[in-house]
Amino acid sequence: MPVDTISFEWMTSFLLTLARVGAVFSFVEIPGFKQAPEMTKVGLAVVVSVSLYPVWPMWRGPIPSEGYFLVLLMSEAALGLMIGLALRFVEEGLLISAQMVGLQAGYSFASTIDPTSQADSSVLQVLAGLVSSLLFFAFRLHEQVIKALAQSMVSHPPGQLFQLKASVEPFLSLGGAMFTAGLRLAFPVIALLLFIDISLALLGRLNSQLQLLSLSFPIKMLVALAVLAITSPAIPVIYESTAARNLGFVIRSLR
Repeated sequence: MPVDTISFEWMTSFLLTLARVGAVFSFVEIPGFKQAPEMTKVGLAVVVSVSLYPVWPMWRGPIPSEGYFLVLLMSEAALGLMIGLALRFVEEGLLISAQMVGLQAGYSFASTIDPTSQADSSVLQVLAGLVSSLLFFAFRLHEQVIKALAQSMVSHPPGQLFQLKASVEPFLSLGGAMFTAGLRLAFPVIALLLFIDISLALLGRLNSQLQLLSLSFPIKMLVALAVLAITSPAIPVIYESTAARNLGFVIRSLR
C-alpha cells in the first residue's frame, strides 16, 4: 500500500478522534485546566487521542469531500459533547445547591476569586467547585471518561454519523436530575432557614422592640454552616449516585 494512502487513513482517523476527544474535554472539569495555556489543552487532547490508537478503526472509505468531512467532524463533536455534558451535569448539581444555600443564608454577599475560572463567585460556590474536583478524582471518573471514549471508538467508529435522536429524551432528563440533586443537597438548609425566618418574624410581631433584623443575618449564617457540616457526609453519596446514573446513560447510548 502506498505510503501516502496510509498517511491519509491515519490522519483522517486521528482528526475525527481528536474532534470527539476535544469536545469531551471542553466540558469535563479538570482542576487547573482553565488556567492552563491553550497549547496545553490542545496537547492533552492530542495525547489522549493518540493513547486511544489501539482502538482506532482506520478510515477505509474513499477520500471524502470537504463538506462531508465537515459533517463527520460535527458528528464526532456532537458525540463528545454528549459525553462531556453528561459528566458536567454532576458538578453543576453541587454548584446549584451551593448557590441556593448561599443566597438564603447570606453567603452570596461575600465573593472571592474562583481558582478554576478566575471570576468572582460566592464562597460556597468556590468550595463546591473544589469539592467536586476532588470527588471527580476520588471516584476515578477520569478513568471512566477514558473507558467511555475507548468504548465509543468500538461501538461508534469515527467516520460514522452518530444518531443522537434516540438519546435526546434521556439526555434531557439528566438536566432535570441535576436540579434534583442540587435540591436534595440544599433542601435541609433551606427548610431550616425558612423556619428561622418564620420564628424571627413571629417574635418581631409579638415584641416590636426587639431588633431581630440585625440578628437574623449572623444567626442564619451560623445555622447554615452547622447544618452543612452535619449533612456534608451526604455530598459524596449523592455525587456518586449522580455520576453513576450519568455514566450509565453514556454507556447505554454508546451500545
